[in-house]
Amino acid sequence: MAASSPTGSVSSAASTGGADAAAVGQTNSRAGRARAGKPRAGKSRTLTPRAATLGLIAALLVGVNLRPAITSVAALVGEVTAHFELSAGEVTALVTLPVIAFGFTAPLGPWLARRIGVAGALGWAMVALAAAIALRVLLPGQLLLGTAVVGIAIMAAGTLLPQYLKSLNAGGLWVGLSSMSFGVGAALGAGLAVPLHRATGESVPAALAIWAVPAIAAALAMGLVGARAGRERRELTAQRAGALPRLRLPAGGVHTLALVTLVFGLQALLYFAVTAWLPVFLADRGEPTAVRGWLLAWFSIAGFLPTLVTPIIARRPRVLRWFGPGLGLAVAIGLAWLFVADGGQYLFVVGLLGAVQSAAFGLAISLIVGLSANAATAGAVSAIGQGVGYILAGAGSLLVGVVHTASGEWAPSFLLMGAFAISLSVATALLVRRPPIDMVAGDSEANAEANAQADAGAAPGGRGEPAGRS
Repeated sequence: MAASSPTGSVSSAASTGGADAAAVGQTNSRAGRARAGKPRAGKSRTLTPRAATLGLIAALLVGVNLRPAITSVAALVGEVTAHFELSAGEVTALVTLPVIAFGFTAPLGPWLARRIGVAGALGWAMVALAAAIALRVLLPGQLLLGTAVVGIAIMAAGTLLPQYLKSLNAGGLWVGLSSMSFGVGAALGAGLAVPLHRATGESVPAALAIWAVPAIAAALAMGLVGARAGRERRELTAQRAGALPRLRLPAGGVHTLALVTLVFGLQALLYFAVTAWLPVFLADRGEPTAVRGWLLAWFSIAGFLPTLVTPIIARRPRVLRWFGPGLGLAVAIGLAWLFVADGGQYLFVVGLLGAVQSAAFGLAISLIVGLSANAATAGAVSAIGQGVGYILAGAGSLLVGVVHTASGEWAPSFLLMGAFAISLSVATALLVRRPPIDMVAGDSEANAEANAQADAGAAPGGRGEPAGRS
C-alpha cells in the first residue's frame, strides 16, 4: 500500500484495505521503526484465512440489509401514504428520517464495538434492524418511530463495516463487493416491492415487514463469525478492559477529515435525494407504480459494476485524479438530463445516475479505508465522516423536498441538487490528493509532517514529487 505520492498512498490503501505504517509513506517510517515488533492497533493477526473469508461473507450479508428498508418504502410511497393515511409532511418525514437518524447516531456503532466487539455490534445491529422493520408496520402508530430506529440500526452497522473490513485486511475486491452489496439490497428492496405487495394480497404491512427475514439471516451470520473467531473475540474483550488505543487527530489531519466528511455527505445526500424523490418525480410525470418501482431498482442495479470496480480503479493515482472529480460532474449532467427527459429516456438516464452515484459511494468508502493507516483510525474516521456526513445528507435531502413543496415545481430542486453535485466534484478533487492519517497516539509527529507536506504540495518523504505520480 505504500506509494510515492499522497494520491498513490490513498488509492493503493483504498484498494487493499490492510495498511500498516508504510501506507502513510516514508514519513511514517521512523514511527514504524519505533514500534517495531508491536502489533498495530485495531488489526487482528489471529484470524485464519477461512475465518477471515467467513467474516467477509458475513459483511456482505450485512451490506445487503442496509438499504431494502428504505427503498421498499420509496417504491410503495403511494400505497404507504394511503394505507397509513399520511399527510404531506409525514411523507417527507418518512423518507428523510432514516438519513437524519444516520447522522445523529453515528457514535453508537463504535460505542457498541468497544463493549462487545465489532462482529457482535454488527450482529446486534441486524437484530435491531429486523425488529424495527417488522414492528413499525405491525404496531399501530409506530411507523415514524420505527423508521427512525431503522435508521439508527443501519447507521450502527454502516459505520462499523469499514473498520471491520480493515481488521480483516480486506483487499480491493472485497471492499468493492461490500460497497456493491448496498446496491444489491437497494435494488432488491425497490424491485421486489410491487411483486411482494401483490403476492401478499396487496398488504402494505406484510410487503414491508418481510424484509426483517434477511436481517435475521445477517445477524445469525455475524453470530457464527463471532463463534468461529474466538481469539479475535478475546482481543476485543481485552479492548473492553481498556486496551483500546488512545486516538487523537494529528496536526493537519483535520483538513483530511473535513474533506472525507464533505465527500461522504455530498454523495450520500445526492443518493438519498434521488432514491427518496425519484418515485415522486416520476409520479408527477404520470408513470405508474410498477414502472416507478422498477426504475428505482434499475437505479441500483446499474451501479453494481461501478461500485465493484471503483476500489480497483482507485489503485491508479493518475486515473483517480480525474475519475474522482468526474463523478460529481457526471451526476450533475445526469440530473439535468433527468429533468428534461421523456418516458422513453428514463431507462438510460436513471441507469447513468445509478452508475455514477454508486461509483461515488464506492469511492467514498474506499477513501475512508484508504485514508486510515489502521483499523482503529478507520473506525474513528468512519464514525466522524459518516456521522456528520449523514447529518448533511439528511438535511440536504429534506431541503430538496421542502423546496419542491414550497415552489410546487421540480426545477428549483434539480438546480439545488446540481449545485451539490458540482460541490462533490470539487471536494473529491481535493481529497484524493491527501495522504493517509494515523490517529493512534504516538504517530502524531509523523502525521504532522506528512500532512504539512501535503498542504505544501509535496509528496510524503520530502521528495517534492508532483501529486499523482506513482
